[in-house]
Amino acid sequence: MTARVLVIGGYGNFGSCIARRLAADPNVTLLVGGRSRDKAAAFLDRLEAVNPAEAVAIDIDGDVGAALAAARAEVVIHTVGPFQKQSYRVAEACIAAGAHYLDLADARAFVGGIGALDERARAAGVAIVTGASSVPCLSAAVIDRYRGDFARLDSVDYGISAAQQTNRGLATASAVLSYIGQPFRALRDGDWVTVHGWQDLHVETYPELGRRWFGNCDIPDLDLFPARWPELRTVRFSAGHEVAPLHLGTWALSGLVRARLLPSLDRMAPFLLRAAFLFDPLGSGRSGMHVYLAGTDTAGAAKTIRFFLIARSGHGPYIPCMPAILLAKRLAAGAAVPAGARACLDLVDLDTYLAALDGLDISVIVEGADA
Repeated sequence: MTARVLVIGGYGNFGSCIARRLAADPNVTLLVGGRSRDKAAAFLDRLEAVNPAEAVAIDIDGDVGAALAAARAEVVIHTVGPFQKQSYRVAEACIAAGAHYLDLADARAFVGGIGALDERARAAGVAIVTGASSVPCLSAAVIDRYRGDFARLDSVDYGISAAQQTNRGLATASAVLSYIGQPFRALRDGDWVTVHGWQDLHVETYPELGRRWFGNCDIPDLDLFPARWPELRTVRFSAGHEVAPLHLGTWALSGLVRARLLPSLDRMAPFLLRAAFLFDPLGSGRSGMHVYLAGTDTAGAAKTIRFFLIARSGHGPYIPCMPAILLAKRLAAGAAVPAGARACLDLVDLDTYLAALDGLDISVIVEGADA
């Protein structure tokens, strides 16, 4: 028997990466869903699946329950953002249908509030997992892996620099633009302070990639990590464009939003996304992620570990997709994922995550670790 795994948004940017990986799993009957059944079918025509795959019409703003029932979905992967303005209606429909649910949400309130569904999910015997993506899953896995190298872990400073020449969807652009110039709270030097999206402009130097610009981003980790590791005094996450003029232009816009001279930039997402594509000739298909851990070692000396992921050939989008892929494969194989509603912490360890990236043009570099 195979498990019927529905990828909502399965012909989109992240959804298509997930669908390609699941199509090769003999335990999976792949269902590719979206508003357009014709587009889903056209995508499947180009996909070689080990088991017959199906196209499904499903609109997250429509009757999700009816669509899930018609598809007989057993595992649902929700990739249709932005999640910043979504309710839990898809997850609730999965609970009602008795289907497991995974998503790639990076919205702070959405991921942080998923516990509201925990009692219902447990009663239904289904796993409701949010944030099955780079944050908080991969970022937490890095900390878990190297926490033992420290007597005390004081700070986590990390970020993602996206390749310019990669597929970028309107939903992802809208999610990022929604907090550009907007205030949010972050833990800095032991105090909760107000920072602003895309500000705190700074440069990080990556192996191979060189200098990349970064600015503040509002993500679930900013709440989840201080609760998970109470000794932390600083948690900073940043993101940036590969092309410096594009990043600095976005930074300038963040100042205008902060000064209330511009409205929230997500209102202009279609125009700004088209403008961003104009910078493609200046960029590449290389993206990166860094995680810097700082604290003291067992002798009381200052210690820093620097973890880098370098993705080439446009393979960066596979990194945020891996937790959902791994958990869907686990469920399809009949392995247990605990029932209940939770953020994607403790479900995928770093070694498993990195092993799943084998075969992609992605390298890992770690500096300062004990082993």
